Order: sequence, then structure tokens, then C-alpha cells
Amino acid sequence: MALAVAAAFPAYAGRDLTMLSLEQLMNLKVVGASKYEQKQSEVAAAVSIITRDDIRAFGWRTLDQALASLPGIHTTYDRQYSSLGARGFGLPGDYNTRVLVTINGNRSNEAVYDSGVTGREFPLDLDLIERIEFIPGPGSAVYGQNAMFGVVNVITRKGAGVDGVELAGAWQNPQAMGEGRASFGKLLDNGTDVLFSVSGMRAKGENHFFNFGAAGVSGVAAGMDGERTQQFFGRVAHGSWAVELVDGYRRKDDPAASYLSDPLVARQYQSDRYTLAQARYEQSFSDNTLQLQARLFAGSERYRSSLSYGTEFSFPSTSEWRGGELRFLYTALAHHKLMVGLDLQDNTRIEQQILDLANSSNDRVIARSVARTGLYVQDEWPIADSLTATLGLRLDRTTTTDTAASPRVGMIWQAAPATTLKALYGRAHRAPSAFERDYSDESSQVENATLKGERIDTLELVTDHRVGTDMNLRGSVYQWTIHDLISLGIDPVTELPQYQSSGTVKAKGVELSAEKTWTSGARVRGSLSLQRARSAQGTVLVNSPQLLGKLGFSLPLPVARLRVGYELQYDSARRTANGTDTRAYSLSNLNLSTDKWVKGLELGLGIRNLFDKRYAHPRADGNWQNAIAQDGRSVRLQATYKF
Repeated sequence: MALAVAAAFPAYAGRDLTMLSLEQLMNLKVVGASKYEQKQSEVAAAVSIITRDDIRAFGWRTLDQALASLPGIHTTYDRQYSSLGARGFGLPGDYNTRVLVTINGNRSNEAVYDSGVTGREFPLDLDLIERIEFIPGPGSAVYGQNAMFGVVNVITRKGAGVDGVELAGAWQNPQAMGEGRASFGKLLDNGTDVLFSVSGMRAKGENHFFNFGAAGVSGVAAGMDGERTQQFFGRVAHGSWAVELVDGYRRKDDPAASYLSDPLVARQYQSDRYTLAQARYEQSFSDNTLQLQARLFAGSERYRSSLSYGTEFSFPSTSEWRGGELRFLYTALAHHKLMVGLDLQDNTRIEQQILDLANSSNDRVIARSVARTGLYVQDEWPIADSLTATLGLRLDRTTTTDTAASPRVGMIWQAAPATTLKALYGRAHRAPSAFERDYSDESSQVENATLKGERIDTLELVTDHRVGTDMNLRGSVYQWTIHDLISLGIDPVTELPQYQSSGTVKAKGVELSAEKTWTSGARVRGSLSLQRARSAQGTVLVNSPQLLGKLGFSLPLPVARLRVGYELQYDSARRTANGTDTRAYSLSNLNLSTDKWVKGLELGLGIRNLFDKRYAHPRADGNWQNAIAQDGRSVRLQATYKF
């Protein structure tokens, strides 16, 4: 965070962010909401920021662990993939299609499933993250596809912040997990900023007992929970230019026999490789009244699997895309901050395969290409000294759907120096993914060539109130409605599962949060979220907790010069696919760290699920189990040496 602090607060350059007051932390700039820098009070959303120091204080190792600390967020893990739920919506097996995940503004949602990954499959090591911006609510007015329940913008560290070599290693039990990382970063004498990093993880996993229900099988999946990752990140920036490359591979063994594959068969797995690249150019003209940002990007995602159905089958998919974006920000007009942008994405390869490794005559390839064009405009307009309007509109066109319009209206009233009120409306949309529209194996799913997109309308009122310089209170009341929700139904012709437009889903909710800092470096943040999501028929949504509670604090200990980070998370019961409910649960996580013992050396001890709670998450349609048991207590030791 050193560069962000240096830019915003020169007097604090090089100091630990935990020593900054809450007022100073709240003034850190947000770029993910409108694609240009804004103060949090200027953003037309209830935005939250997770800093690098938060990640270190609490010992988070995956993106979803960090996001789970925020109001209204719940996570689901099926022992293959982790998915994110927001504001009461988190259908198991939906592949995170309704949340947009970006890395330095570069879209990471791939083109087959449209998934925005947040678990171990996320291709970037968390140690390389400077901060995470979460902008809840619809973001399609700026970003288009997928930004229905929020935008997660991950901002990476820069070479100047690393300023040397970092070597890191960790060990975690009972998963027998080993991790390692080597990073080099530097601001060179010629002004070029460079950062290169490689990291990897390998775990044996745990042995788990599973009841495979309708399969009539139960037993211990011994040695079937292994996992490994390989990650690379490179960034070179000079002047107005920056070039970045992210490459991440993850393979996860499958102990739960996903997609109704044969139970307790060894060597079943699923893997993903993400490669994301972008080149960015930023320049200002006319006394900084005109800002230009241009970027070119390309990406690919390769999914591989080996699943048993009497004999071995593989279901590989490949997506490749490329495109560009051009954005202008104009501030010369009196009382207006006008942004106009155009982005193009050509999904040049969208390929899904069904491979019968015992009989190649049964193989099938489903291939297509899709192009997407988006034109957007936004205006920040100070109507009065204390009242600002944010007006936005984006039009998106793909080769498979009609033009979709995504409007955005925000009214921000500075009612008092310490109080801000925001009234927000937004619409977001999502075209069906290639998997939902085109996949067919004539047994578990058939295609739906006429499947249309879905949209969400959201109304929200947000109040922020500052108490002194060290405490902030926030309240948010919202309602959202999804129209033409895409979900699994039954094809009336073949009587097989098929993705269809299934009607309307509505929700109302309240989010209350508080955050306080002390001059000693202590910080506490807590939230309570009440949410009620129902179908048009009034039924409770699957995997939708009605109550979420979060509490996290970090503080320096006078003993042994340690810092302690503790978080408590409560999730109420969730409805499962068969109509029963999982049990409510509360989890405690503890992390101790220090960088005071040896110069350049940082040590950490983390204990997740401190009290070894037994709990489960609802399963998706492709699982034998009604609910998937989660991990018990784990202990992690970490060391990072910088020179």
C-alpha cells in the first residue's frame, strides 16, 4: 500500500496503514466503481476496501476468504470450486456468473461459463494484492456483462512497493499443504517499475467420509482431496504505459464425485488454467481536463477434467478472447465530470467437448464464437454545493442476444460534514453463458438455442456517518428484482434438464456496519446483514442465509511484539435442494503475526475454524450429497523474508 499512501498522504509514505486514522483510510481512492479515481464518499455505491494490511493481519489466503469479511457476502464450497453469494443470492453451481471479477480493471470472467473465480482457482497470489475494492450492486452501466450483484476489482502491488526480493513459504495441517513464493520488484533508475513473481502450492488434502445418497454408496474418500497450484505475475510500467501478465494453474482432485460421477473412484479431478494479459496507456491533455485511457487485452481459460462413468470421460473446454477499450474523462465543462467509453471483446474460441476415452466415436465438440460491443457514458453533476448526481448508461450488444441497456442513477447528498446520504438505482444484465445455452450431452443436459438474457433492477439507500476521525457507521437498505432468471428446468420435449428463463426473484435487505480505529494501531470492523430472497411463488431461495454477522479486529499486543487478527463470522441456516435446511454456524479464525523480531523477516501463525465447528454448505444439482461437509480446524505457519 506504500504507493497509494504516498500519493494520497505524503507524510505517511512508508508507514504501516494500521497507523492511519479511519478518516485517512476512508479517503483512499476507489477506481473500480467508475474506472477513474474517486473518494469513497463520491462513489454511487456502498463500496468497501480491503487493504494489503488487512490481508496480512487476518492471514487470508484466497480472495473469497477476504470478501467473506464484508457485509452481505457468503461463500459456498463444494470441494471443487468456491462461489460467492451476495445479498441473499448464491445459487450453488452457478459458477459466479453474476459477479464480475477484475484484476487491475481487466475482466477475468472467462467465456464458456462466464465464471468470476474467487477460490484457489483465482490466478493471482494474494501476497501480490495491494487492495481489493468491492462495489456491491449493479455495475453494468460501466462494465456490462456479469456485474449484477457487484464488481470485485483487485489492484496489484507495484515493483516500488516490493523494492527488492521477497521469499515466502508456508505449511498447513491437516491438509499437508506446502506453499512457496519468490518475488522481485523494483523502481529502476530510468523510472521503469518492474514486478515479477512465481508461486506454487501442493496439498495432500484430508480423508472425508461421504454418503453418496441415491448411488447407494458411502465410505471414506482416502487420498482423493489433493490440490496444487502454479502462478506467475509480471508487470512492467514506464511513464504512461503498463503491461501485465497473469497466469495461474490449479488442479483439484475430486473426493465428492461431482456431476454424479462414480463414487470413491481414484484419480478423478478438475483443473483450470487462466492466462490474462493487458497493455494500458494513460495520458492527460489540456491542463489535465481531458484524460485518455486505452488498453488492449487478451485472455484464455482451459478447463480439463477426468470423471468416471463406468469408463473414463473427459469434458475439456477452452475459451480465448481479445479486445480493446477506449475511455475519455472530460472535466472542462463547468460542474460536470463526463466519461465516455467504448469496449470491444471478441471471444474467438468457445469450445466445449465431451470425450469418451474408451470409445472416441462418442466424442462431441460444441464450438462457437461470440463478439460483444459496449458503449457507455457517465456524468458526475454537482447540482448544488452538497448534492451530486451520477447519471450513467451503457448499451451492450452481443451476437447471440438483443441490445441490453443498463442505466444508473445516483443522488449523493452531503447532509452534514460527517454525514452522507446516497439514493441509488441501477440495472444490470447478463446474457446466457455458452454452457447454459449450447451445452448438450443428451443425458444430463440439452441445449436451449432460444435462451434469452436476464436482468436485475436494484434500489438502495445508503447512509454513512463519521463519528470523530476514528469511527464510521453505515446503514444500507435495498431491494432487488431479477427478471427472467436463468436456471435449470426441464425441457418438455426431451424431458431432460435444460437451462431456461424461470421467472422473477425478489429480495429485500438491510446491512448495518461499523468501523473504528485507535491511535495504537488497533482496528475493529463489524456488520449485520438481514436479507430475504424469494421466488415469485414466495419460496425461499436455495443457499440463501437470512442473517449474516461479521466481526473482525486486529491490534498490536504488548507481549512479544505480536499483532493479533481475529474474526468471527455467523451464517444462519440455508435451504438445500431437497427442501431441508443446513444448520446455522459461527466460525472463529485467529492469526498472529510479527515483523519485529528479525529485520526483513515476517512470521505468521494462523488457525482457521479455531473451535473445530462442524458445518456444511448446500450442494449443487450435480452432487450426490444434499450438503457438502466443510473443513475443520487447520493450522498454518508462514514466513516471508525480504531483502
